[in-house]
Amino acid sequence: MLQPRDGYRTLSGRRAVVVGAGPGGLAVALMLARDGVQVTVIEKEECVGGRTRTVTAPGGYRFDIGPTFFLYPRILADIFESCGERLEDHLTLERLDPQYHLVFEGGGEIRATPDVARLEAEIARIAPDDAKNVRRFLDDNRHKLAAFIPVLQQACDSIRSFVSPAMLAALPLLRPHATVDRDLKRYFKDPRVRLAFSFQTKYLGMSPFRCPSLFTILSFLEYEHGVYHPVGGCGAVSEAMAGLARRLGVEIKLGTSVDRVLFEGKRAVGVEAGGERIAADAVVINGDFAKVVPALVPEARRPRWRDAKVEKARLSCSTYMLYLGLEGRMPESLGHHTILLSEDYARNIREVSDGVLPMQPSIYVQHAGYTDGGMAPPGHTSLYVLVPVPNLRAGIDWASVGPSYRALVLKRLEKLGLTDIESRIRYERVVDPTQWRDDFAVHEGATFNLSHDLGQMLYFRPHNRFGPGLYLVGGGTHPGSGLPVIYEGARITARLMAEDLALQPVRARERPLATAPSLGEAS
Repeated sequence: MLQPRDGYRTLSGRRAVVVGAGPGGLAVALMLARDGVQVTVIEKEECVGGRTRTVTAPGGYRFDIGPTFFLYPRILADIFESCGERLEDHLTLERLDPQYHLVFEGGGEIRATPDVARLEAEIARIAPDDAKNVRRFLDDNRHKLAAFIPVLQQACDSIRSFVSPAMLAALPLLRPHATVDRDLKRYFKDPRVRLAFSFQTKYLGMSPFRCPSLFTILSFLEYEHGVYHPVGGCGAVSEAMAGLARRLGVEIKLGTSVDRVLFEGKRAVGVEAGGERIAADAVVINGDFAKVVPALVPEARRPRWRDAKVEKARLSCSTYMLYLGLEGRMPESLGHHTILLSEDYARNIREVSDGVLPMQPSIYVQHAGYTDGGMAPPGHTSLYVLVPVPNLRAGIDWASVGPSYRALVLKRLEKLGLTDIESRIRYERVVDPTQWRDDFAVHEGATFNLSHDLGQMLYFRPHNRFGPGLYLVGGGTHPGSGLPVIYEGARITARLMAEDLALQPVRARERPLATAPSLGEAS
């Protein structure tokens, strides 16, 4: 086992404040503390993790609030390793096989597996010709990801980033003017098979019919590097990070709201929180960009993102959530992750994108107890149900439509064999877009932050170095949403801060996504 560095690291004399204890904020705090910075993390909630947390409800039911699975743990493992620790000594990750069960309402199903031969057999049951192209798709996306990783790892805070050697090398493979669905047509004719390799754009809150073709790498990542369940829920990842941060001397102040960022001239010099002024050489904001940054940073200090631009920014969709504690167990047919894909998926996605509440929605269900018995009391089940819906710009009156939409969602679950849910509910929490806005500080309830279209990616996304002494991290910041991408963004932010604060950083061996081993393969 690697020896922890906190016993002999050298303090730099620098101080930093991190606003928000989400995954990005915790990752930056770890790397700054590793490099000798005195770090204070300020979190308004009474626990760490932001939306990447696991809660225990009355009756002993446990639920992930937001993310329900973990992709590509190698980046976080590298961060832990740079701090002298092994991620697997702090966290147990179970690789899932099948990764998820896709049920097509129009007929057919695929139990997605990282075993390529079995995956080909699954696809051959509904589209024999398409099964022949699975390996070609995986090979091509392996090259695409390898080409794009250097772009993902650069700061992209200058327009010159578009002519960087990394970008010029990647462009021939990225096909920037094609969509994910259009790109997949080069491999798969059956629309159901294309859905199996494109529904992952929903992780970004986007439609595969509009999302840039770059993001075919999302499904490739799942098959190449695995889909994991953190034992105890995704909150266990946040708790592991916070535990190591405290060992490295990070102060985490919970239940404290930051009122504003303090400036001297153009430079951020600290924050005001809970009536206290906390001085710092650098401030990092980790929160929903469009909600938190305008609230904390005066408009004059964000010339590229004034209020009018934030209001016009293109946003992701939202989600309608049911967290259900049920008496009894689920049928054996319901695996860990199950996705019901609407019969007219194109219309379903178009409705969500255009602000229309779908009446035949697609539904994602997590039954974590399939893998992790600690997520519910014996003889009971914790069920997480997610439905993509429009964000609040659609003007939907959720107070009025909420009860009928709940009934519709429960009725849709019958298509997955869950025919007796209502009578077995012993705990229930509903989160609609208004709760995402009011309870979780998500701008317009857009659960996946700013949209990832070409006009809001790379240089056009909020920069990690946001101004003198002020930095950003999180899904609304470059490089974007999703836990592995947020951790990569945290590495960019920490690297920029190390340069600006003249630190002597301890560097992890930052292995490219496309060539690094999975956690299960790492020694």
